[in-house]
Order: sequence, then structure tokens, then C-alpha cells
Amino acid sequence: MGRSIPPAMAERKRPMTVRTRLVLAFAYILLTVIIALTVPLAFNLRQRTITEVESQAKLTAQTIAAGIGAETLAHPRRLERLTAQYAEETGDRVIVMDAEGTVLADSDGEDVGQDYANGLRPEVTSALDPTAPTADARIRFSRTENADILVAAAPILDEGLVGAVRITQNVQNVTDAVRSTTIGLIALGGAGLVAGLVIAFALAGSFSRPLTRLAATARRLGQGDLRARAGDVGGASEIEDLARSFDEMADRVERSVAAQREFVANASHQLRTPLTGMKLRLEAAAADATPPVKRQLDAADDEVDRLAAIVDRLLVSARRIEAGERPDEADLVRAATRAIERWRDRVVASESSLEGEIGPAVAQADTTDVDQILDNLIENAIRYAPGAITLGTGVAQGRASLWVRDRGPGIPAGDLGRVTERFYRGAGAPEGGSGLGLAIARELAEANAGAIEIRVPADGGTEVEVRFRLAADTVAEPQGTNGALHAPEDRSATSS
Repeated sequence: MGRSIPPAMAERKRPMTVRTRLVLAFAYILLTVIIALTVPLAFNLRQRTITEVESQAKLTAQTIAAGIGAETLAHPRRLERLTAQYAEETGDRVIVMDAEGTVLADSDGEDVGQDYANGLRPEVTSALDPTAPTADARIRFSRTENADILVAAAPILDEGLVGAVRITQNVQNVTDAVRSTTIGLIALGGAGLVAGLVIAFALAGSFSRPLTRLAATARRLGQGDLRARAGDVGGASEIEDLARSFDEMADRVERSVAAQREFVANASHQLRTPLTGMKLRLEAAAADATPPVKRQLDAADDEVDRLAAIVDRLLVSARRIEAGERPDEADLVRAATRAIERWRDRVVASESSLEGEIGPAVAQADTTDVDQILDNLIENAIRYAPGAITLGTGVAQGRASLWVRDRGPGIPAGDLGRVTERFYRGAGAPEGGSGLGLAIARELAEANAGAIEIRVPADGGTEVEVRFRLAADTVAEPQGTNGALHAPEDRSATSS
């Protein structure tokens, strides 16, 4: 029966690419510039269009007024014919009134006899001002037509003010002109934005391509291809400098890793001879020793065997790394079961208990690395927090996981971030440790594309969890599930 594994850290959202950022920056600048230029220009063109239309209407009214004199005003039939003629020529409604504002002729024949000097038509008031009659044109709302109209009025002067001419135009002409102008400006701005984005996309590509090639090279290097080099990525001089610095770093990393591999291989090979000699001497001494001494020599012989197994693992790991082999599949259930068996006597001797909460999990990892990780985690728990220890395995958040938990005093919050550093020991750490156990576990986990997380549960103790990629075969036959080792007062072992 396995327990639920605390959820792993949520996957970070993939950030935007350099090209996308640059294109968005260009788009923001272009949009700002286009709006800053287009809006005032559209407003000014609208005002200019209205002013020109009003001026044209005023000029038309003045032209008609100039063709009508006092004599024409005195002959209604002639005035009606002339008014109809002007309306046909201009396409506007033409109204002629006397100096008092009474309509004498209307091209539409609707308002004849009405008083237009009633203050409701400002343009007529200006044209019939006896002190200073002036032509006036404006766009205003007409209550009778319930719409905006363009009106213009001009005084009829014939040895004094004798009347006024008023023309009315449908404002739709003006609206259409303004709308056409505005749409044209919007289309022009949109075309400029599209052209700018195309140019920005091309420029952003020239900036991002070298970085993309450099990132791909870094990815290959991170995946173990130590011969990967950026070379001539092109682009700006700063990117070229970055590529050269990256290649120099890659050269140093390759030399360092090669030296480490050689050291591990040579050291492992050289250690085998003295270990073999020690084993032979211990076996020879144990043959003639008294029973108490023989037990100690046998225990030392077991430790030599364990050390020899570690050396063999180092040799195998060095060969696998040298050959560029990927981690194979490690059945965490079997690994946990082997660990429980390996540490049975040591757990009992330390007056501790080791219980298993084992659930099926198969990881993409090297089996020997997983064994060594478990050994380090269990040894740490026994050394620093003897007592009840739990070893667990399972699958959660799409990862294969193993963890070891103790019920000791826990790790101070200030040390949590550093306990996986080599040789780091907290201020309150007991004597005798080297500060390497968790560091080696972290390095082995990372070498198998895994991660380690250390937590202090709310109810005390320390929990160390190691997560690996999940292998294709995610179901393993549970073996030794809930296997437990107990303290000396109860040496029975259970397995269910």
C-alpha cells in the first residue's frame, strides 16, 4: 500500500521567444506612432473638410444673393422661377426672404410666408443683421427634418439690405466625405502596421536565429554531447562574442569531464588490488581468530565487499558514460526491496526500524545509481535521526519517485538550501559525517535526469524525495511491499 506523493513543482509556463518579444515590441511602437499620427490627422482633415464644405456653401449662397436684386424681389413669379433655377443648378434647397425674414420663395414650395427671423436660425439672423449683415454657414440640427443639415445664408444687398438667401444641403454628403477620409487614413495606418510587422518579423528573425542556434548547441551539450560547439552563429558582434565564450566554456567542460572520467576509471581500477589484498588478509586472519575477533573480522570483510561493490559500480558507470549510453530502466520496487535487505542488520544494530510504503514505479535511471542513492539516504537517516525510518516508492505527477523519511529533529530552514552541497554540514550536525551523502545523491539523480527535494513535514522529521523520468513500462510487480525491519526488541520481519 503506497502513500500519496506530495505534488512536484508545477511546470513553468514556456516563456515567449526572442522573436515574439521583438515583434511585439515593434508592433507596440508602430501602433503608438500610427495612432499618434493618424488620430490628429483624421481630426484635422475632418475639420478641414467641414470648413471647406461650409465655405463652399457660403460662397454658393453669396453667388445666388448677388443674382437677386430689389427688382426681382418685387416680382414673385420671376423670383420663383429664379429660385427654382438656382435649386436645380446647385441641387440644394433655396429659400429667399425679405429684409424682415418673411419667406418670399422656396424651391420646395413649403415655407412661403413663414417668418425665418424668429431666432431659431442663427445663419438667417446673421444675414439679416441690419447693422452688419454677413454671410454665415454651419452644420446644425434641424428639428423639422430631425437630422443634421448644412445651411448657409447670405444677405441680398441693393442700395442697402433688402433680403437674404438661405440654402440647405443634405449633411450626408459631408458625412460621407469625412467617413471616406477617416477610412482612408485607417486603411493607410493598417497597411503601414502590416508592412512594419513584416519588416519587424524579418529583423527579429535575424536577431533570434543566432540565439536559437546557440540554444540548440547548449541543449546538445546539456544532454551529454560534449563535442557540441556553436561555431560561427552569425548575427551581431555581441552574439558572436557570446558564441565564442560558450565554445571556450564547452572546451573547459569537456576537458574537465574527461579528466573526471579518467580519474574515476583509474581510481576504481587501482583500488581493486588493495581491496583484494585486504579481503585475503581478513579471511586468513578470521580463520585463526577467536570467535569474538572472528565476528569483527567477518564484519570488516563484509565492509570490504561493500566497498568493492561500490568500486565496481564506479567502473561500470565510467564505462557507460564513456560509451554515451543512456540510463536504463530501474524498477524502484526491486531497488527498495534490495535496500531493505542490505540495511537489515545495520538498522537493527542502530535500534531503528525501516518500514516500506512501496508502490509500483519504473524509472529511467541506472540501477546501480538508484541503489547508491538509497544507500546514501538510508545511511544519512540512520546516522543523524535513528529511529523510525520509512522508505517509499510510487508514481505521481508523471514521475517515478522514491523517498526516505525519518522522525528526527529535522533540518533547520536556513540549511535546507545547502545540505546537498558537497562537504556542507549544518551548525548542529553530529560528529562523524563528511557532508557528502546528500550531495552524491543529488549528483546521481541529476546524472539520470532526475531531481531531489528535501522537505521538513509539519509533524517533524525530514523527508528526502528523488524523482526520475517515468519509464515506458510504468507498472512493476510489487515485491516486498510494506517490508519492515524493527528495532532489536522485536526482530521479526514482515512482508506483505
